[in-house]
Order: sequence, then structure tokens, then C-alpha cells
Amino acid sequence: MSARRGLFPKIDPFHTGRLKVSEIHEIYYEQCGNKEGNPVLFLHGGPGSGCCPRERRFFDPVAYRIILFDQRGAGKSTPASELRENTTWHLVEDIERLRKHLGIDKWVVFGGSWGATLSLAYAERHPNCVKALILRGIFGSTRRETLWSNQDGACYIFPDVWEEFLAPIPEGERGDLMSAYYRCLTGVDEKKMIQAAKSWNKWKLATCNMFVNDDMIKKAEEEKQPHLYPRIETHYVVHGGWLKTNDQLLKDVEKIRHIPGTIVQGRYDVVCHMETAWAIHKKWPEADLYVVPDAGHSSSEPGILHQLIEATEKYKTL
Repeated sequence: MSARRGLFPKIDPFHTGRLKVSEIHEIYYEQCGNKEGNPVLFLHGGPGSGCCPRERRFFDPVAYRIILFDQRGAGKSTPASELRENTTWHLVEDIERLRKHLGIDKWVVFGGSWGATLSLAYAERHPNCVKALILRGIFGSTRRETLWSNQDGACYIFPDVWEEFLAPIPEGERGDLMSAYYRCLTGVDEKKMIQAAKSWNKWKLATCNMFVNDDMIKKAEEEKQPHLYPRIETHYVVHGGWLKTNDQLLKDVEKIRHIPGTIVQGRYDVVCHMETAWAIHKKWPEADLYVVPDAGHSSSEPGILHQLIEATEKYKTL
């Protein structure tokens, strides 16, 4: 077996900018790599996590014009953690506005987890603007998936961490943990907000790798503003991603079957279980599906990373 691929070398942006997308919101974006290269858009997860320098490195900087942006309220976009005018469809139109702003005709779109959700939503609404899709650990934003991750499913695999996840929520409110967390994270009691945020973040990080990454959890516990990401994520979760129907993204896959695609899925992904990726692949058999047998959800797991780099190499000359 050939050696697994790793990230490309560290790289700095050749251009950064800000784009006003509404009366309230302004998004941060950056471009790296080859100014004349094949345009590729990276969509971060969460929702609400923002981009980081590591994510520039999924792409060959000689071949690609690499574009990253922080979604509304996330990362360097402002105002921080703002929930007004912050829905899936606002983000989809932000992507299209950014494409036009940068003078790009069509681009490769790359997203994992929530980024895969947004990639699908964008491609299904603007299929003529997408050269190829690279999707990892797909989240379809269905009720079934959110219950699995945050109410009744993953808790049976991580009962020890689950006890800590339950702790900030009064026993009488645990029948709907997502709504209870949302109330804490959007309430006026700062102490409860911070406690809930830290518990939410720890639960997500504890479950995202096949083997728990203690260093990652420790780093998150030291976060000075831990509420920013979970505040946005719970906002999206309790509203079902603003989809017209529970299975809208799956139903609309027919609109993108002409687009080349690669789906990368960890067999033991507890955050975004494999059922969704499998269902989408059945509706979109033209897309390549790679099930990584020794991985969970995180893009940092060696088998996941290898397949993602394989995909970006495949599409770099489109």
C-alpha cells in the first residue's frame, strides 16, 4: 500500500478582504496559492467554527487559487456570533456574492461536516457555478441526525462524556437538549452561557475522532470566548437548517448529478454517521464514495486526510 498523503506546506494569503453582505454582516475572506490557478472554495464547519490556516493546506498551491471565508458571525467576520440574518440561505447567497465579487466563473467546492451541508445547499441552488464537489462527513441537517448527535444515539458510545454534557441542563429540560442549550447560549446569564458553551464544545471534540484527542479538548477548555461557536451551531440546529423539508438536500441531489464529486466518510463517524453519505451516494452514484475503515469524523485522521488530498489532486486540472 502506498504511503498516505499529508497536507501541503504552510502558506500565507496573497490577498485578504472584507465583503459587506447585508446591513448587519460583513464577511472576511482570503485567497492563497496561484492567482491564475483553478479556483477552489473551502467551506468551514460548525456552523460557526470559522476558518484556520491549516485548511489552506488541503490544496496544491501551485495549481489552485484557494479561497476561504468565515461565514456570518464566525471567525473574523463581523459582528461576532450575530444570529440575526444568519440562515443557511443567507450563507448560500453570500457564497454566490463572493464568487461574483472575485470574478470567478465556476469553482471547485470543498466542505466537511456542516461545510458539506452548505456545499450541497449551494450546489443544488447554483449547479452551473460548480466544477466539482468534495464532501467529507456529510450532515444532511435532518432531525434524525441532530437527535443522534445531541439527544439519543452517540450518548450510548460516549456515556462518560455524555454525563458532562447533561450537567449544565436541569433534569426537567433534558427531553430537548438542543433547545435547552440554545436558551442557555442566547440568554442573559453569562455564567450559564459559558458553562453550557464549554460543555457543548467538549462533547463535540470528544466525539469527532475515532480516538479521543485530549490535547484538542484541553485547548478548547482554555478558549477565552467559548460561546461564539456553539451559539451559532445551536441556532442552526434548533431551526433545522431552514430547509423546506427535512430531507431537502437528499431530494435535490438530482440537480447536481452532472457535477463530478467525491464523498469521504469515516466508517466510525459518530458526529455525522454514515447513513447520510450512503443515502446521498445512492441518489448520486456518479460520485466517488470512499469509506475510510479506521476513522471517525475529523479531517485530521490519516485515512480521511489521504482521501481528501487524493480528491483535490484529482480535480486540480478541471
